Amino acid sequence: MNSKAQNMQMKIHLIVGARPNFMKMAPLYKEFCKYPEKFSAKLIHTGQHYDERMSKFFFDDLQMPKPDEYLEVGSGTHGRQTAKIMERYEVVLQKDKPDLVIVAGDVNSTSACAIDAVKMHIPVAHLEAGLRSFARTMPEEINRILTDAISDYLLTPSLDGNKNLIEEGVPEAKIFFVGNIMIDSLLQYRSRAAKSDILQRLKIKEEYALITLHRPSNVDNKKGLLIILNAFENISGSIKLIFPIHPRTRKQIRKFGLDEKVKSMQNLILSESVGYYDFLKLQMEAKFIMTDSGGIQEESTFFGIPCLTLRPNTERPITISQGTNKLVKLNTQDIIKEAQNILSGNIKAGTIPKYWDGKTAERIVKIFSKKA
Repeated sequence: MNSKAQNMQMKIHLIVGARPNFMKMAPLYKEFCKYPEKFSAKLIHTGQHYDERMSKFFFDDLQMPKPDEYLEVGSGTHGRQTAKIMERYEVVLQKDKPDLVIVAGDVNSTSACAIDAVKMHIPVAHLEAGLRSFARTMPEEINRILTDAISDYLLTPSLDGNKNLIEEGVPEAKIFFVGNIMIDSLLQYRSRAAKSDILQRLKIKEEYALITLHRPSNVDNKKGLLIILNAFENISGSIKLIFPIHPRTRKQIRKFGLDEKVKSMQNLILSESVGYYDFLKLQMEAKFIMTDSGGIQEESTFFGIPCLTLRPNTERPITISQGTNKLVKLNTQDIIKEAQNILSGNIKAGTIPKYWDGKTAERIVKIFSKKA
């Protein structure tokens, strides 16, 4: 490509830092790459999600190239991690000078890179804008609010996001309802996921419930973790439980001396973290799911699988009003009751929300094609 053509390209940074970001940026990166005459997209991996095994699984499964920049930030307190991201990404911005930075979701990488870009007068687009749990005790909520407040383009996954932003005084001209980009990845790789042999590898032939657990509010204090584990112990008497355990959760179980309790649950199958295809397969075939994740609330809604979200609130209320999700308080008996309801056949029916159709990346690229 000659230099004149290169100068006409819009240079874009796509920020990834944690696993959910990979699923959101993979389809967008591929869509931008369809138009090399208009766009030059680079992947910037902050390294916030520092488990190499988990990251590699998702990059390989999503057919993502090696990141153009890897900041190797790693773990740390919120303040330390955010500061390291800002310090290291600022250097990249000064060197590369993109025309647009796109951040996704609600992790520290999201707000940190957005702040860096805005202070250097580089436009920012926030993918998954407008989501609110209205719980400022959650660090993710602070990241969402901050990023939305300073972004130039607010790309919402559902219409409740538009409503939240308008009520906060955001000009409607900045808001674009584009749909749920995680469904783009899900639809692209659903057939591959269906062929996964994860159930054979785990020697599962009967019905099971799937568990994910990682939020600090659930796993970083012994009392809360015990409430949940006691519920799992009871539920495991009725159905097999598959628990791909997050590194943070495993660390906390050991820290609190709960290893033996977990090992004693005969119907609980612990596994290492699994890849994207394997995890989609586990979701698709589950009787129900118990989680504290955000994205799994959405994926289970798309699959029509009952989901019990072990949190007092959600930033994705559409998964409750239209989908298969239900919030459950951090109470052993409440968790057991809701699980038994599902096992008794009391299953919530759901529908797929508007624009959860696999075409979100296309809609986003069309927005920026008009500006390229």
